[in-house]
Amino acid sequence: MFRRRLGSRVGALKEGAPVGSLELPKAAAEPERVLLRGIFEIRRESCDVVLGERALRWRSIRPELPAGGSRCDLLGKEESLELEDIFSVKLKRRCSVKHPGSGTLLGITLFICLKEQQNKLKDSTLDLINLSEDHCDIWFREFKKILEGFKGRPKALKILLNPRSHRRESVQVYYEKVEPLLKLAGIKTDVTRSTNVLAHSLFGTPHVVTATMHIILGHIQSVDVCTFSSAGKLLRFGFSAMFGFGGRTLALAEKYRWMSPSQRRDFAVIKALAKLKPEDCKISFLLASCSQNEQERKAQRSPESDSGGHWQIIQGQFLNISIMAIPCLCSVAPRGFAPDTRLNNGSMALIVVRNTTRPEFVKHLKRYSSVKNQFNFPFVETYTIEEVKIHPTSNSNEYSPQEEGGNHTTVSENGFPWNVDGDLMETASEVHIRLHPRLIKLYGGSLEEMNDSKVACNCI
Repeated sequence: MFRRRLGSRVGALKEGAPVGSLELPKAAAEPERVLLRGIFEIRRESCDVVLGERALRWRSIRPELPAGGSRCDLLGKEESLELEDIFSVKLKRRCSVKHPGSGTLLGITLFICLKEQQNKLKDSTLDLINLSEDHCDIWFREFKKILEGFKGRPKALKILLNPRSHRRESVQVYYEKVEPLLKLAGIKTDVTRSTNVLAHSLFGTPHVVTATMHIILGHIQSVDVCTFSSAGKLLRFGFSAMFGFGGRTLALAEKYRWMSPSQRRDFAVIKALAKLKPEDCKISFLLASCSQNEQERKAQRSPESDSGGHWQIIQGQFLNISIMAIPCLCSVAPRGFAPDTRLNNGSMALIVVRNTTRPEFVKHLKRYSSVKNQFNFPFVETYTIEEVKIHPTSNSNEYSPQEEGGNHTTVSENGFPWNVDGDLMETASEVHIRLHPRLIKLYGGSLEEMNDSKVACNCI
């Protein structure tokens, strides 16, 4: 029997029982087992709701037609929600000031993830209104069981929070936008602070809620990683590197940490352009194979084994050398420093900028923030590689930190500055960079999938 309320019909049915003349929504292409079926009010309409193994489906129940009307007219257009887009479920109760959490039961609230434009995700809710305690309890327990069945979703996280990032607002952003969603999803968190956190994006957008939703939903993405070695010694792991202008700019910026991030970045770019000079280098590299079998072979290869391929060599004066295993999206390069690179395609982009005039080099830099091709210059060369050695042939590093002033010495004598994932690395000898396909798994979505509907980990 239905119970009428404010002009809508809300009632409880025995799970699995037929609903009079109502018909089940049409099945998907593949048969889907029905777990529960009942009546809920959704968006102020009484609906026939079916919970399947993959999706929640509902149709509004329309008033009965006069004699002779078609039975199919009793149900409205079917709507659905994929169960994998649900990240939490709560019993919905009327607010009680004296006894919070114990007010009159109104139904069930599903917390869901919705896709927006430009790779963005947002959290939303769907209310299933029904006043029956028993009815809602059965559905609530079934939803909880479903959520617990998503094995890839995290139960606990160690959060590395950089208090200096986002104009020193990262702590506030975390506690206002990130932590509430993690708690809602039942994820236990432990927060520590770091002043040196890799902060690229896997999601094609810097939107913090999008990053959080990918974590909550357990979206895992394999990512290629590089090793940086010198004289046979491992220096570090990373995803991208710049030598020349990119390294010198970061070295200058590190000397003015008292400035805001945007101020010291702009200041360092201007100073580096004012002292623009090329580096004499020999670059040896192995071109990448694009076949899937070759990628799998490389992924299984021992890190100590030699590639055995034919090394190509270019030599001369270079203003900047970039090695990118991922697209490297950021505010100054919305399309990425290496827009044709993918997260796990088993290759790196080698981008070399040969010596040219300062105005031409500035034109090249400005192209990164526009839709024009930043590589369409005669002095810019690009290669798709799997391994590279950068050997500076200059006798000494002409960069002198003392002449720039400041309180910190960031580059030692005869040491060349490198920008590796936004961190300063210095070395005076050859650097050997080798790709390791799909070495680690990070929270994030496939860039190809997001483009159809860019840089490293999802740190705040």
